[in-house]
Amino acid sequence: MKAAVYTKGKSGKVLELKDLDQPLPKKNEVVMLVCAASVNPLDWRMKSHRPGVDVAGQVVAVGERVTQFKPGEAVFGVCKGAFAEYACAPEDRLVPKPESVSFDQAAAVPIAGLTALQGLRDKGHLQPGQNVLINGAAGGVGTFAVQIAKSFGANVTGVCSTKNVELVRSLGADRVIDYTRDDFTHDSQRFDLLLDNVGN
Repeated sequence: MKAAVYTKGKSGKVLELKDLDQPLPKKNEVVMLVCAASVNPLDWRMKSHRPGVDVAGQVVAVGERVTQFKPGEAVFGVCKGAFAEYACAPEDRLVPKPESVSFDQAAAVPIAGLTALQGLRDKGHLQPGQNVLINGAAGGVGTFAVQIAKSFGANVTGVCSTKNVELVRSLGADRVIDYTRDDFTHDSQRFDLLLDNVGN
């Protein structure tokens, strides 16, 4: 199978396409034909020589302890080495892909969606009626965060550039701050939670 592999070059990591053996599942793993994989910053930060974390595909083989999936089913989730024709993942890292969602759409969800959910719910303990500011509201994590925060009943302020103001508003933000015009750190509004996806 063809797979993207990082090798070391004089100027740092180099991404190459190589021929590798198709993976075989361990007892608790699923092998899938990769239909889509998405790229996010985690892929270049990881030390793995096989990039690609977000994946969507069709199950082709399962380990002997796998009970949730069988060959032919469509799944999505996280794995190592998603930038390949086939990828292997533990059963508990995958979920069934809804029929109404394309493989491309499903592959864009895992890391960004989970990061937003964990930041708001698990770490931020966001409650209905609270005020939340999402810095970087038009990015991968930010677009999920705006929608998740609204679904929790929060009052959402999104920070983004001019070109993304309408996008962030369409996702449900109650207020949008264009950082090219206004500095949200000098704003008079106070927030219960600030989710900073930019780090500035």
